[in-house]
This record gives sequence, structure tokens and C-alpha cells, in this order.
Amino acid sequence: MKLPLKLLLRDLLIIAAAIVVREASHGLEASGSAAHWPLALVAGALLALAGYLVHEWGHLLGALASRSRVELPDTVAAVFLFKFDVGANDRRQFLWMSAGGFAASAIVVALSLALLSFDRLADGIALVLTGLGVLATAVLELPPAWRVLRGAGLPQQGPAFVGTKPSD
Repeated sequence: MKLPLKLLLRDLLIIAAAIVVREASHGLEASGSAAHWPLALVAGALLALAGYLVHEWGHLLGALASRSRVELPDTVAAVFLFKFDVGANDRRQFLWMSAGGFAASAIVVALSLALLSFDRLADGIALVLTGLGVLATAVLELPPAWRVLRGAGLPQQGPAFVGTKPSD
């Protein structure tokens, strides 16, 4: 399966925009301008969104590395980068897909802690939102992955799963 190039371009543009808006926010904040507040909010949200996108790409790369069957969205406005086919994939493929997202999140958290500072408003917003994203991952994604790792069947429901039968 080929990478969804339109989605890759979309996500790279969002990441680039996050970096540009963050730098602009830092510049306004350093100048003492009150106008840095709205820009900091946008920058923080974009940085957190960039982290989420990296997390999703980690899931997709894990799925593709294990030769999983996935369903790509028809539009670049899709919230999820792909849907994992629980009817066509096995336990090993699910764990690879899960691990890819967890590994990507670990990289995002490490980079965020290394490159961002609570001394800057945009960075502080991004760090808080990233922390909330990690919490959401721990609550929503870690338990099913742990259950599958311990021998349970694949989750059959959820917005990121489809359950088709393998095609011949």
C-alpha cells in the first residue's frame, strides 16, 4: 500500500504552520505586545495538533510495517488518518499498529519537553494540551492494547476500526 501523499502533505503543512506561528508568537511575546495572546493560543493548539498527527502516523506506519489491511479516508478533512481492519488483521498486526502510535507519542513528548518551555505562553499551552493528549491515549488506547497483548481478541468497535472480511 502506498502512503496517502495528500494526507502527508496536509500534515506536513500543519506542522510547518505550527512552527511558524509559534515563532511569530514568541516574537510578539518578546516585544511585550498583548497581541501575542491570541497567536499563542493558535500556536499552542497547532503544536498539540501536530503531536496528534505524528501519533496517528506512528499508528499507520506500525500497521503498514506489519502488512496490515487499512482503509484510508476519501478526504483530507478526515479526523483519523486510517481505519484498521479488525476483520482482516490479526493480533500481531494490531499490536504493531498500537506500538507505532505509542512510540510516536513518546518521541513527541520527548521533543516537546526538550524544545518547549513553560516560560513561553505558546509553548506552555502546547505542553498542557500534549499532556492531555497523552492522558487520553493512556485512557482510550492503552487498555485495549494491553488486553490484546494479554490474549484478548481485537476490539471490534470504535471510530478507527472497520470489520470487513479479507478479500480474495
